[in-house]
Amino acid sequence: MPELNAKDVEAYLSSLFERPVTLIGLTPLGESPSDKSIKFCGYGTPMRLDYELGREHKTAVLHTMHPGPFGHEHMEDRAQVLLWENRSFNKLPCHVRAVDVGGFQSDGSLSTLGDITEFFLLTEYVEGEPYVQDMQRLRDGGMLSAPDLDRADALCDYLVEVHAEKGDNPELYVRRIRELLGHGECIMGITDAYPQHAWITERLLAQIEHSCLDWRWQLRRRGHRLRQVHGDFHPWNILFRSGVDFTVLDRSRGEYGDPADDVACLTMNYLFFSLQRNQRLEGAFETLFLRFWERYLAATGDREMLQVVAPFFAFRGLVMASPLWYPTLSDAIRRRLFSFITSVLDTDSFDPSRVNRYCGA
Repeated sequence: MPELNAKDVEAYLSSLFERPVTLIGLTPLGESPSDKSIKFCGYGTPMRLDYELGREHKTAVLHTMHPGPFGHEHMEDRAQVLLWENRSFNKLPCHVRAVDVGGFQSDGSLSTLGDITEFFLLTEYVEGEPYVQDMQRLRDGGMLSAPDLDRADALCDYLVEVHAEKGDNPELYVRRIRELLGHGECIMGITDAYPQHAWITERLLAQIEHSCLDWRWQLRRRGHRLRQVHGDFHPWNILFRSGVDFTVLDRSRGEYGDPADDVACLTMNYLFFSLQRNQRLEGAFETLFLRFWERYLAATGDREMLQVVAPFFAFRGLVMASPLWYPTLSDAIRRRLFSFITSVLDTDSFDPSRVNRYCGA
């Protein structure tokens, strides 16, 4: 958090109340070093603001949050908490009232966000065709060509470059592995959204969740694996122009994670489209799948990925097998996907050459 400056606080309060404000005092709140409280951990240090508004003496408290674990690593995490508090405090009887929510600008000055009811994101427009069109062409009988191999190699090399940047916060790795299970967009959010189905029962989904929980405890101490990632590296989020010129879209769930997430996400799609064509991994898609894994492992030397990738495959497989996400998929393919999920979760180390055995094909 930037150091509070009396002049900046006065300017902020004057803008908020649309009247001149004189700041009288800035005082940190909380326990002094002599306090005997057993509570050590906190999320921030609130500051008492004493000020004069016209002839009235008023007091307020400015709350901030420190970066740290418990889902507060990113500025966006902390903003989420403060935005929620601003909208919710005044709805509960007998709760201290929220006056405003604001932000610090790069120069340390404060600005109000209190009137914002929703956020939006504006991006550039990029020309290109989604990589999924290549997958659909091969699924529908197209022949594997040199440009297909070149594109797969280019995507592999891109991930090698992206994943070369190491993260330096092992606690963030623990969070990302925890979110792989508990995030609303990940395993438990996906399973919660499964509609009723004849053989995809709650018991089956619960067994998969329990297996993934066991994997969490195997992975959470591998903070050395924290790397820069895309986070949702699938063929719909990759736009190709001519040759191997491409742009990626919709990076998800933070800057850092386990690189196995990206590799599983893309290579799982080679399996997915091959299952739609032949109910097994073979032909063009088998070539792409094995080529990608061999090239990535050779370039990175990350053989440990084979020991951690299972729950990431489970996440992507649960999305693909979901009747909500893919309502027209045949039950035969769903069964192959569930066989793959349960098999890799029950395997200590993933073997790319055994995919069809994992699928029961």
